Amino acid sequence: MKRIRKAWVCILITILSATIGVSQNLNGITGNRDTSYTNAIAFAKDVKKYPQIKLVEEFTLENVQEEKDIIYCSDGERNLKLDVFQNITQIDSVRTAIIIIHGGGWRSGDKSQHFPLAQKLASLGYVCFTPEYRLSTEALFPAAVHDLKSAIRWVRSNAKKYRIDPEKIVISGFSAGGELAAFLGTTSNMPLYEGYGCEKNSSSHVNAIIDMDGTLSFVHSESGEGDDSKSISAATHWFGYSKKENPVLWQAASPLSYVNQKTPPTLFINSSVDRMHAGREDYTNSLKVYGIYSEIISFETAPHSFVLYHPWFNPTINGIDTFLITIFR
Repeated sequence: MKRIRKAWVCILITILSATIGVSQNLNGITGNRDTSYTNAIAFAKDVKKYPQIKLVEEFTLENVQEEKDIIYCSDGERNLKLDVFQNITQIDSVRTAIIIIHGGGWRSGDKSQHFPLAQKLASLGYVCFTPEYRLSTEALFPAAVHDLKSAIRWVRSNAKKYRIDPEKIVISGFSAGGELAAFLGTTSNMPLYEGYGCEKNSSSHVNAIIDMDGTLSFVHSESGEGDDSKSISAATHWFGYSKKENPVLWQAASPLSYVNQKTPPTLFINSSVDRMHAGREDYTNSLKVYGIYSEIISFETAPHSFVLYHPWFNPTINGIDTFLITIFR
């Protein structure tokens, strides 16, 4: 433990040293919600190129109970909320939990965007959670990481209440949420990223990762993040530094930097947009070295926001279910 703490202190010193002489850009912290990425906006854009797609609407499922806007952590006047979806017909079994993190470039998006995903997975017997987190309009990296680690700890602390197996907690996410899911899963219980949030007596480790079109590295040759030539990129907003100004921070924020023998089994579900899974092959190759199971589902003709649409929604549900049955059987 002492060696781990010492290592992370050294990393933190290196990151801070790299920022000397360069002021962090706080202009992106507006305090106003960025609404540029919604399901409707994504659909209006994608249907022009993919006229066959249909936006997945929320379901009304008799066997699924929903609890909305539960406060999982508070920081001063800021209350962070999540939603719970569970199958009320499975009252005697201990179940797997799936935390679903929304995307939106760490700057936009909303937890309600994946209500249909949570509803359908809950109907299969999973207990699903859709947490909000502080976006870059409110706080810079690693605030979102700190928030979501608190959400993991909250789920584990409430395992008995929701009849969850505390060693079957899955972190998942789409796009920026997929990157966050991979980051959370590869940095379990690392002091540098735990923050000062809630439920400190519980562990933030997860037992599986599901990354839906989320980058694994901001500095990989395949990465598309960091092009500020036309406008400030989403990642630059999130870090407060461009890649050129602070490449060490960009690398430190990359899930690929932390893959190790304790990284949990990982499922990748990807679109046809290669840059959205930058670093995936290096990640899976590292898992092979450690004998850790991974799986890739590729929708070769799908747009980035595929998880929001038919015909890819049901195959995504089936892929997640099959993966979890495989690793937890």
